[in-house]
Amino acid sequence: MAVLSIVEIPDPRLRLVSKPVETIDDEVRTLVADMTETMYAASGIGLAAIQVGIDRRVVVIDLQDQEDEEGKPVRNPRAYINPEIVSVSDELSTYNEGCLSIPEQYAEVKRPASARVRWLDESGGAHEEDLDGLLATCMQHEIDHCDGVLFIDHVSRLKRDMLLKKLAKQRRLG
Repeated sequence: MAVLSIVEIPDPRLRLVSKPVETIDDEVRTLVADMTETMYAASGIGLAAIQVGIDRRVVVIDLQDQEDEEGKPVRNPRAYINPEIVSVSDELSTYNEGCLSIPEQYAEVKRPASARVRWLDESGGAHEEDLDGLLATCMQHEIDHCDGVLFIDHVSRLKRDMLLKKLAKQRRLG
């Protein structure tokens, strides 16, 4: 496994619509392993392949929402290949979202509170499941990446401009 470089805005690759995975093979499984390692190294809970510069519809997520006896997060990574949203709830929820491709910037984003999602696993098995809470939000965020959409596209222009100015200042100050 390898830790890959994370693509950050304004890199134009983040606006690409990722291509579906045609065949789930060792190359895809290695990508999943490398993306998972990269997500953990960056202290993230989700990562889309385009965020490491790979134009494929592959997502990894681990909310690390459980702890062991010592209080350390229990890792339970999952891979979602060619994920797609089948339907969403009318009910909305708001989360303070961030993104590894827009470092240290956060904004309140409203999204459907639950979503029915279809995907393939690393063995090629098909799944369809209702997701809710943070997992639904994270999945929608990562599928947005596969479609060239960033979380800042879901906030007002004023808020987006403020976040981008803060990021530019942060980069200047190093």
